[in-house]
Amino acid sequence: MLVITSCQVKNSKKSIDNYTLVWSDEFDYTGLPDSTKWGYEVGGSGWGNNELQYYTKADTLNAVVRNGKLFITARKADIEGKKYSSARLSTKGKAEWTYGKIEINAKLPAGRGLWPASWMLGANINEVGWPESGEIDIMEHVGFSRDSIFGTIHTSAYNHIKGTQKGTTAFIKNPYTEFHTYSVEWTPEKMDFMLDHKVYYTVINEHKTNAEWPFDHPFYLLLNIAIGGNLGGKEGVDENVFPAVMEVDYVRIYQANK
Repeated sequence: MLVITSCQVKNSKKSIDNYTLVWSDEFDYTGLPDSTKWGYEVGGSGWGNNELQYYTKADTLNAVVRNGKLFITARKADIEGKKYSSARLSTKGKAEWTYGKIEINAKLPAGRGLWPASWMLGANINEVGWPESGEIDIMEHVGFSRDSIFGTIHTSAYNHIKGTQKGTTAFIKNPYTEFHTYSVEWTPEKMDFMLDHKVYYTVINEHKTNAEWPFDHPFYLLLNIAIGGNLGGKEGVDENVFPAVMEVDYVRIYQANK
């Protein structure tokens, strides 16, 4: 696993409150996403949600950096029997964190059937599976609900399969024309979900078992646009929205000063 210290991070705020920047991508380069920071989750399996896209690997049609931003693009395509392509970037095996403040500044794609997200999974998912690994949905948006985002956790005790997930909806203004900061502040005691640096939802550690709080071990970050699926496709897919782009201005990870 690559560990990046704050001295290696350029063009970004080095500290906020009692936190120090430990990892970031400012997208101040051109071409494919930085391979020292990002990998790709590839395929068209439906990803447990009956999604309709095929996620590609290192394809600039679906993920490219230019003009200081990352562009993740969902497109019409014909790949492995799937009629759409997209990208699902992951820091798995490259950078993983336990606790911290995670910030993603992005402008979302508009359109019914789109399901953009910035989220985290427990790095032990290959060993213990989901939802035992834990999941932190920093930001999810579905195109049929144009003024809302979701912040959610999933665990063995609290997950959408059981209908017990812990989360809420937050109102968002102009998600398609303006950049907003989606973040979570994660400590051993709680998790605060924030929109533009304002807390809109908090999950408290009940100090029961791993089934309720599997968040005391490393997690990795994902960025993607899904198409359709159990949540994103509830009201169908508008075929006129493609290509659809999520623009990401920066990703920053801060951890508490010791």
